[in-house]
Amino acid sequence: MKITLKPFAIIGLVSLLSACATSPTGRNQVLLYSESQMASMGDQAFSSMKEELRVSSKQVENAYVQCVAKSLTPLVPDSVFNGEWEVVVFEDEQINAFALPGGKIGVYTGLLNVAKTQSQLAAVIGHEIGHVIAHHGNERMSTTTLTNLGTQAVAQVIESNEVAYSGAIMAAIGMGSQVAITLPFSRAHESEADLIGLALMAQAGFDPRESVDLWQNMEAASDGQRPIELLSTHPAPQSRIENLQANMQGALADYQRSPNRPVCRQ
Repeated sequence: MKITLKPFAIIGLVSLLSACATSPTGRNQVLLYSESQMASMGDQAFSSMKEELRVSSKQVENAYVQCVAKSLTPLVPDSVFNGEWEVVVFEDEQINAFALPGGKIGVYTGLLNVAKTQSQLAAVIGHEIGHVIAHHGNERMSTTTLTNLGTQAVAQVIESNEVAYSGAIMAAIGMGSQVAITLPFSRAHESEADLIGLALMAQAGFDPRESVDLWQNMEAASDGQRPIELLSTHPAPQSRIENLQANMQGALADYQRSPNRPVCRQ
């Protein structure tokens, strides 16, 4: 059986070779989108969220989150973002926060019940800023683009060569790419953002040891309701704690050297 390839594979290879990059922890990345494209998408997404979700009007709550965030953002490299970060607190029970390219940070009020101290909140916000610093949004979009491109190429090969059971094969490819590519990438991004966030909070003068307390709180708040780590986009809390503890010595050194000791009160 002779198998012929369409131009998709060549296009994908050229794109791959022209977009290679290295993350802050030394991991190889593929980034297909420009910083301006990512910032524009971040701006649009944030504007939509402010229209769809209720923005907190509580002055003390907002001041507290702003205090923590603004202690961290000066440490972001200018090459990532050199403007004024917009920080918004959303009235929502989600235990979550996010940061977007273009200098946007969102914190859900549900998080404030689990991140019980300023340093624990700094661990979360630092983690989210870490995603932006490491260009994880760009990398995920780029990986999805190339994965879809590859799947289309395989589909054309199967179709053009009349391979039996093509539907089942394509379904398996879809699941396989999710487990083999998308989910591991997401877990790698989360672990990398944990370490970047750990360094950021320590350099900003927040106690890095409280990052461990945060994840213990997260584990307690989850009531054990989480998928097995293999099929999860996030590492298990215990894995995150072990990763943080393994890198705590350097973070503590940064913390001791920091001239800052923020005082943010809720």
